Amino acid sequence: MDDFNVDNVSTVFESSPSTQEWFDLQDTTDWKATFDDLGYLKIQDILSEKEVAVYRKIYDKFLCGAIDASTHRHDLGSHVAKKVEDSENICQIMWPSKFMESLVDGPFHQRAILCSKIIFGEDMEFDFDMMISKAPFTNTVVPWHQDESYWLNLPDKRAISFWLSLDHATVQNGCMQFIDGSHKKPLREHRAVEEGHHALTCFASEEEFTTVPLLPGSCTLHQGRTVHYTRGNETSSKRRALIVNTRPLAMVEMERKLGFDHGRSKGIEDIAGEGQGHETRK
Repeated sequence: MDDFNVDNVSTVFESSPSTQEWFDLQDTTDWKATFDDLGYLKIQDILSEKEVAVYRKIYDKFLCGAIDASTHRHDLGSHVAKKVEDSENICQIMWPSKFMESLVDGPFHQRAILCSKIIFGEDMEFDFDMMISKAPFTNTVVPWHQDESYWLNLPDKRAISFWLSLDHATVQNGCMQFIDGSHKKPLREHRAVEEGHHALTCFASEEEFTTVPLLPGSCTLHQGRTVHYTRGNETSSKRRALIVNTRPLAMVEMERKLGFDHGRSKGIEDIAGEGQGHETRK
């Protein structure tokens, strides 16, 4: 397994159930209603234990540099002093599928796309992906924000962020927390966490949030306007998250025509400037 071919991830997962086989075992009765009501949803075991083991190996190849994604790697917590030597406060790698194209054919991406079609319609497709890792004892929060604040002001607001935990995500190491129903209200005013930094934040307080711990292989889904955040990792454990975003195909095509690709073509340092002039910050 240590030497598996990262250029063809489908061969690694050839013994996994197909996307449809996995979906047929799910109880989706309340998915759409819950998502529409709260602005987020939890899906247990979107990956099996064996699948999680493979994704961890892939993920760690990115983290150690065996897969070189340095042009799209950034410290999302660089606005505060480093907590751990030789480690980002919050490691963010945009577009891992740019460096390992077969990731899109893997079970997580494909199941996420299918789930998004169930919730928002058949026109939902893959938009972009990222990795956000909080190493042990880095203890740096991702401040409360709405993903929509980073994006173009598109006419169709349907969008879903799938946040997969490859570890046991807890309050103490940075599991997701959401404000119920916040997607139903106007987009909050956002500002940079520090002048010149691309991370954004809005006004909120932890008392508003619902905490959603996850076991490895489970994920949350949230809408673009749902307010969320994660605490820092104050534990000795890893907290590795893989994120897949979907939206209507017509909106993905509109983004690309307007030159907005979530940093894929330019790299992490250009993400903040990419959206300027497109009403992304409100």
